[in-house]
Amino acid sequence: MAQSLDSIYVPAIEGRSGWLMRNALSDRLGAGVGDPSARYRLDVRLDDQLESLAILNDDTISRERRILRVRYQLIDLTDGSVLLDATAGSDAGIDVVSSEYAVIAAEQTALENLTREVADQMVSELALTLRQQR
Repeated sequence: MAQSLDSIYVPAIEGRSGWLMRNALSDRLGAGVGDPSARYRLDVRLDDQLESLAILNDDTISRERRILRVRYQLIDLTDGSVLLDATAGSDAGIDVVSSEYAVIAAEQTALENLTREVADQMVSELALTLRQQR
């Protein structure tokens, strides 16, 4: 199975969240992520949102939710067929405190954690799909 996962090429994904996602996938899939001559290509589209949840009487926000959703397709480059068309996602709550720096750090940490979690979901589904192809 490791050889099959290693033969997946992941093109660059736009934005900071895309950079984090590609790195997380690279850690899980192996060296093939950067090889455009690999057998499979994984196309990834991200939707990263930050929304306010709790608004106090003075119109300040006390809680946020970071949502990361991914739509991805595994394409067999030998014939162009789509082997998998799926979605994955997760979300995290963030406390908004008086320190702007602390809030920004919490938002970034949430994004990093969500990226790893969603990459794990994706790789599990990819492994199942490739196993069925054998």
